[in-house]
Amino acid sequence: MIKKTLIFLISSFVLMWNCIFAQQSNLLEIQQADLLQGASGFERLINNVRMKHQNSLIYCDSAHFFRADNMAKLYGRVRIVDTEDPVVTTSRYAEYDGFTKIAKLRNNVVLKNEETTLYTDFLDYNRETGMANYFNNGKVVDSTNVLTSINAVYDTRAEKITFTEDVILVNPDYTMKTNFLIYMTVPKTAETVGITNILSAEGDRLNAVKGSFYDTERKQFRFFEGEVETETNKIYADYLFYDELAKYYEGRSNVSMLNKEREVEIFGEEGKYWEDRKYSLVYGNALVQKYFEMDTLYLIADTLISQDSEDVTQRHLLAFNKVKMIKSDLYGVADSLAYIYSDSTVYLYEDPVMWNNKSQITADSVSFLIANEEIDRIYLNRRAFNITKDTLGNFNQIKGRKMTGYFSEGQISRFHVEGNGESIYFDIIGDSVLRGMNKMLCANIMMFFEEGNIKKINWLVKPEGAFNPPHMIEEDDKRLEGFVWREDEKPSMETIFSWRTPKRRERPTDNLFDRPDVIIPMPSEDEIQKLLEEKTKSKKENNSEELRVED
Repeated sequence: MIKKTLIFLISSFVLMWNCIFAQQSNLLEIQQADLLQGASGFERLINNVRMKHQNSLIYCDSAHFFRADNMAKLYGRVRIVDTEDPVVTTSRYAEYDGFTKIAKLRNNVVLKNEETTLYTDFLDYNRETGMANYFNNGKVVDSTNVLTSINAVYDTRAEKITFTEDVILVNPDYTMKTNFLIYMTVPKTAETVGITNILSAEGDRLNAVKGSFYDTERKQFRFFEGEVETETNKIYADYLFYDELAKYYEGRSNVSMLNKEREVEIFGEEGKYWEDRKYSLVYGNALVQKYFEMDTLYLIADTLISQDSEDVTQRHLLAFNKVKMIKSDLYGVADSLAYIYSDSTVYLYEDPVMWNNKSQITADSVSFLIANEEIDRIYLNRRAFNITKDTLGNFNQIKGRKMTGYFSEGQISRFHVEGNGESIYFDIIGDSVLRGMNKMLCANIMMFFEEGNIKKINWLVKPEGAFNPPHMIEEDDKRLEGFVWREDEKPSMETIFSWRTPKRRERPTDNLFDRPDVIIPMPSEDEIQKLLEEKTKSKKENNSEELRVED
């Protein structure tokens, strides 16, 4: 029994000693002061004050030490140094609570954590958690960036700072503005949420609607619903990556790339752009819109390649697989296409077909020239074939080895056949009565059109053939060899936009760079009323003065 009682007393004593030791280790200690004065409820420490709390040393010019509350008010050249971690804080005034380990620092506050320095006038620093919270404006500076905001929370242990309200990040290359930013001080990365606007030193604009990620050391950006606009280009994607050092862009989902100089915009599901090479690749239901002053050329394909260059002969646009195009009354289908900017010529390859007004045009290869924003000429090589359908449903046909078409105001005006020319022409009266059919062989043929209809045919070199009245026309004679009517393949605008409809993007009305640096507040209702009363009073006094002068 005595042994058990003794063990109990020893255990209780050890527990009580641990509690006392824990309380004492949590108490503020006075280590130095030139003068110590007693006062009601606190002790006054004057000149060369040094106090200690756990692993922190506290310096100031003078202090009020509330021993019972384990709290001190610190005045003049306040400095708190942690002996176990690199955090040092300074200010002109502070309140330090030994129980909560919270330091409330005010006026000219500086918190230094290795390479990161925080400046503010209002900072609450919790030594227990390593969290520093500033409000009413502050600034953070490291070797790369300067960040300012109205509020921020600095997790000194995780090297993470969360900035809120009017956040601005500045470095030699970029200025970023947003309202919510998380900055990791060691890798120097900035992550934003919501509207983010960036302006480069060269004047380029980088914007995000749903936030961004910026590696300030590696100069890499990720934007969500982001856009990059330079002097010559504008690039958008739901997810946009930009590597400044590599001059490389990559976009995913609803990609668009606009070349302002060439007035060409390319859309697709994924896209890549090499800025130094001026080379872009877009794929996934790709769409091109080439903007002319009075018209737009639409082109769709699986994959699009655009090459811009200072050398005019190197500029081109390539389209691969399932190519379809529309411009005014010009329609085209092919497997692949090349648009050469230097001479404004478009080349169609692999079973190309084109339509203009009432004409269907085919050949092994087709190219056409655009001049003054209108199609000027079309060139057909090998097995060239032109078909027009008249009002009675007959097919006028012309074919040959080589064919050149001439256009006027976007419509075919004449066709010139060179080599192995053949033609079938149905002669009708008043668009309703068939008079007969001309079937001719001739090396060179010239066919003239008016409003899409054949008006005249000239057979230039030793024509052979015959004119047959309606009752002598055999069904087999109505078609030249190689005839295929492909009207069902003709694309429409519905075809274009069912392939890809460019995403309708509402431009953010709030660009943080458009906000004035100084905001003049609206007057209150009371202030407005007071101004009106003063103006009314002043006007009455002026009228009274005028009456006295007249008297």
